[in-house]
Amino acid sequence: MDTKEEENYWTNRYHNELTGWDIGYPSTPIKTYIDQLENKDLKILIPGAGNAYEAEYLFQNGFKNTHILDISKEPLTAFSKRNPDVPKSQLLHANFFEHEDLYDLIFEQTFFCSFPPTDENRTSYVKKMYELLKPNGKLVGLLFDIPLTGDMVKRPFGGTVELYKKYFSPFFEIKILERCYNSIKPRAGKELFVMFEKK
Repeated sequence: MDTKEEENYWTNRYHNELTGWDIGYPSTPIKTYIDQLENKDLKILIPGAGNAYEAEYLFQNGFKNTHILDISKEPLTAFSKRNPDVPKSQLLHANFFEHEDLYDLIFEQTFFCSFPPTDENRTSYVKKMYELLKPNGKLVGLLFDIPLTGDMVKRPFGGTVELYKKYFSPFFEIKILERCYNSIKPRAGKELFVMFEKK
């Protein structure tokens, strides 16, 4: 899918309210992680951010160097309306794979699972995350612990601990990759909490 096709796909999903991933508040595991962060100067990115409740929570708690990126304008516009004080320059309407910058911390929240699970897509994702992180930067968040079915259309696409290790370990030191203990109820038993540090 090229950028325009991808943008149209997600914009249509917002228009038609086909946003099953949108829980309406910051995901508990990510909120819990944010609550123990002390350095408010961290440069943070949330790619494929959607309505970006985690970013809202970050801004409310003093993490002013937070950037959100989405291929569709719809969620960025909605975020801006809810958070008029957040600089527009930190709301990035862009294709993740074409974005260039460097971050201390990137959050993963239902983004990896949105791409058709080809080897090429998953390798490209990992390499791009590696490129966007500063030395010793961290990729933190949630990955679905659900089997791949062979269906290349129905999102979200899953994976297993072994599969994630295969893709991430060449580029990242795996600090945490374990079953999430504080998932929201509908996702209980289906999520892994991850912390990967750039090698």
